[in-house]
Amino acid sequence: MSEVRGFFYPRTATGAASLVPPPPWYYSGDLLTVEYRTDPARVAELLPHPLQPAEEDPGAVALIWADWQSCSASREELLDPVRSQYREAFAVVRCSFRGTTYSRCVYIWVDKDFAVLRGIHQGYPKKLGSMWQTRPHPFPHAAARVGPGGVFGATLASGDRRLAEAVVTLREESPTNGFVNAHPMAHHRFLPAVGRGAAGDAFAELISTSAASFEAGTAWRGDAELRLLPSPTEELDRLCVDEVVGGYFRQVGVVWDGGATLERLTP
Repeated sequence: MSEVRGFFYPRTATGAASLVPPPPWYYSGDLLTVEYRTDPARVAELLPHPLQPAEEDPGAVALIWADWQSCSASREELLDPVRSQYREAFAVVRCSFRGTTYSRCVYIWVDKDFAVLRGIHQGYPKKLGSMWQTRPHPFPHAAARVGPGGVFGATLASGDRRLAEAVVTLREESPTNGFVNAHPMAHHRFLPAVGRGAAGDAFAELISTSAASFEAGTAWRGDAELRLLPSPTEELDRLCVDEVVGGYFRQVGVVWDGGATLERLTP
């Protein structure tokens, strides 16, 4: 019998075809965030057992666009940019588990297959989509300036339908990049049972993950506009915008190197 290698699918004789290398994974990117409030019941319906709504501001949501460059410890992906560059947009809420507040990604879209597979490992519910955001540059002839008056636009689409549009106008420096996505993440990892007619999951657990290392530039905040649109195959617009809190921009560097099991949900 052959021994196959590779961190994740596909595992082969050499492991070279594995879609993602083993952690640690390194990220550098631009984050554009719009925070708003929705009906707390719409957040609660996205929190499966054993999670509970956050005690404070349970209807708060952050919709975040990220323009990433990522790599493994070898950094070889940076010299083959198609393997390192990708975009994503994701909706984050807050929740509670055993008295601790966590952030939780409830929807997320990416534009590369390796990002989807990393999400399966990390518990992110990733789907393919199309995300675009205004890029900053120190020479703003055809870019946004990171500073007062800088204007950033962002769009999200999936399945040939636009799901979200945002505009953020920066006003001032901020001590934070918002409050919704400011906690360790609480995610479910699961594998549905494979037997014909079988119900439930063969494997499920609640996990917590956070950055093993984090660096960031100055955070900027300002005014934001956000519009969510309906789709027959997406539910982002159920988190309807009742009140916009504000917009943020920040450049960050992150290292991810594993998480921890909070609770086993299957025997």
